[in-house]
Amino acid sequence: MVFRQATWDEPLLIELSRKGRRGYSLPPMDNKIRSEVNNIEESLPSEMIRRESPGLPEISEPEIVRHFVRLSQMNFAIDLGMYPLGSCTMKYNPKVSQRIARNPRMAALHPYQHESTVQGTLEILYELEEMLAEISGMDCFSLCPAAGAQGEYVGALIVRNYLKDEGFADKDEMLVPDSAHGTNPASAAMAGFKVVKIPSSNEGIVTEEAVKKVLTKNTAGMMLTVPNTLGLFEKEILQVTKILHESNGLMYYDGANMNALLGHARPGDMGFDIVHINVHKTFATPHGGGGPGAGPVGVKSHLRDYLPVPLVSKSENSYILDYTVPRTVGHIKSFYGNSAVLLRAYCYILSLGKEGLKSVSEQAVLASNYLLSLIDKETFEITYSPKTLRKHEFVVSASPLKKKTGISAGDVAKAILDFGMHSPTTYFPLIVPEALMVEPTETEPLENLEAYAKILNDIASLSVTEKESILDSPVNTSIGRLDEYRASHPATMMLNWNKLPKSS
Repeated sequence: MVFRQATWDEPLLIELSRKGRRGYSLPPMDNKIRSEVNNIEESLPSEMIRRESPGLPEISEPEIVRHFVRLSQMNFAIDLGMYPLGSCTMKYNPKVSQRIARNPRMAALHPYQHESTVQGTLEILYELEEMLAEISGMDCFSLCPAAGAQGEYVGALIVRNYLKDEGFADKDEMLVPDSAHGTNPASAAMAGFKVVKIPSSNEGIVTEEAVKKVLTKNTAGMMLTVPNTLGLFEKEILQVTKILHESNGLMYYDGANMNALLGHARPGDMGFDIVHINVHKTFATPHGGGGPGAGPVGVKSHLRDYLPVPLVSKSENSYILDYTVPRTVGHIKSFYGNSAVLLRAYCYILSLGKEGLKSVSEQAVLASNYLLSLIDKETFEITYSPKTLRKHEFVVSASPLKKKTGISAGDVAKAILDFGMHSPTTYFPLIVPEALMVEPTETEPLENLEAYAKILNDIASLSVTEKESILDSPVNTSIGRLDEYRASHPATMMLNWNKLPKSS
């Protein structure tokens, strides 16, 4: 047999199945076990008892191991190389945190256990709430939200309910910058708000003047990311928060870019009333591909009674789950959050400490600006405030390259894959044409930053001399360039394995 590398047409497990093959064996049932099984069957409704085999794949152990190893070879991961996705903060995940999260004393817990049997876990969650409050400048936290977008939705619900209780039920407009993450307007709309867009200035920030132009008696609040998605600090933030508060509005902080502020600035000190923190980004717990994640929400004290339940509270002798929050927006997720993800964040914060977290943001900002300094600015243009230092990420436009050669930002991203690196975020934020959004994070050494800049500059050169090779890329990956139209068109989205078209 010849070694076979995984390709796009890797067979499914059901296609590898051959009748009679087994990758495991169970010991025969003795009379006691058989009797217990019979008793269980007798206690179940007859319609719930399976009469036929479930039709699972029948595969030997070596073949199933090879199948999943081949699939793993098709994937890129932070453990393989630099993963500079702007706004996604794909930083290295310390292995000590992984080991602790796998400890049976955490991993084997059941959410229906009585509180008295999980006091250690509740203590960890309680202390994490306090840590996040101190780091962000908030007064209290709920760890329930499972992701940043869910945290945004919770924040928008808190704004709506609080203003209604305060006699401002007619406030139904949420201000959102044009540079915001797409989940901001979506979350606000889901909570029942009309979204009002604020244009960025020529410097790429939200100005006091721009806010005043769209502010009305119906303005409920504003959702803002600091630093923003261009990697720029919102230098008029204090004036902006003052305007919103004077009009009885609330300020919501999107914590996706918190990696740039750790130990140096706190949203609570800038005037924000509500914060979500993507602990799976800022505090180095694994994420991507749909999960897992956690987006704890923190608030100032006057909003505590609106947090989702349960909160973790400390009584005289124990830790308890508090469901008695009087004006809570309710349950946002089952139980009390993604505990294993939260535990990893707890370990990360403890392992670094105050000075370590401060160093994280310093090194992230330094890495971002160093990488930006090495890139050819005539090819990859800085469209806003080109002479201003960035924070943890930066955005360049490939428009000059496209105008000169026809090679787009998407083509550049595909070509990067052939050099063994991962592409940056593309076509975001929407206010930058042909955008490439790069966030190297604090864990990448100088050699990787220099190599990445060289790759971008080499692609720019190849776009002139070997344009077709760029348009054909990637060719060194298991999966080549897809037909993006067909991949997203309903007529070709086949999700049933036996309807998949056979490869030629």
